[in-house]
Amino acid sequence: MFEVTTTDILIRLLLATVVAGIIGSDREYKNRPAGIRTHILVCLGACVVAMIQLEIGYQTIEFAKANMHLATTIRADLTRLIAQVVSGIGFLGAGTIIVNRRKIMGLTTAASLWATAGIGLAIGMGYYEIGVISSVFVILILVFLKKIIHINQLKKIEIKYHHKIETKEFIQDYFDQHHIKVRDVDFTVNQDNQQKIYTNIYRIEIPQGMKYADIVEDISLNKNIDTIRMVSV
Repeated sequence: MFEVTTTDILIRLLLATVVAGIIGSDREYKNRPAGIRTHILVCLGACVVAMIQLEIGYQTIEFAKANMHLATTIRADLTRLIAQVVSGIGFLGAGTIIVNRRKIMGLTTAASLWATAGIGLAIGMGYYEIGVISSVFVILILVFLKKIIHINQLKKIEIKYHHKIETKEFIQDYFDQHHIKVRDVDFTVNQDNQQKIYTNIYRIEIPQGMKYADIVEDISLNKNIDTIRMVSV
């Protein structure tokens, strides 16, 4: 085990700042809860902890060499502080997860923070190849994976309306025109002030390139639509 020199410290902190800044810039650009500064601080913190752990190990070995005449056992666990980083970063990641109207946001940002902490540990321990190559994979996944692999998402959309036949035809025509596949539909009817209110809950598959907000806006323009909203799948 080697001593962590001042040059090593500067190189590792600089590298941690660069790779974490690149990862954080994607989150910042997409207006996520944790951006460039948060990712950099997480990576730097993990890097510092890793270097402290290395220094503790080095000092332990040097102490043992200088006191070989002592009949005692000296132990240094190189994974103890690192384990605390891995478990502790979960609290910070949990703070980026937002639950709003049955919709969960921030999971990817939490995962990127956890991965960035791992990269910081790798750089801090001096495993430059692991740190750099891992950061490249994280960046590729955050930036390009959705563009390469697209999975049509299933959504549930609740529509309340009146004038049953006319409105159902409008909804079905809209789905057909925009290639929205209806996987399932639940139908209920209620009487409200001498008027029947129909409720359809559609389980739909949205094609690539189409946004859920566009569907809601387009359908809500129909004069017979009372309410339209997404519900949990």
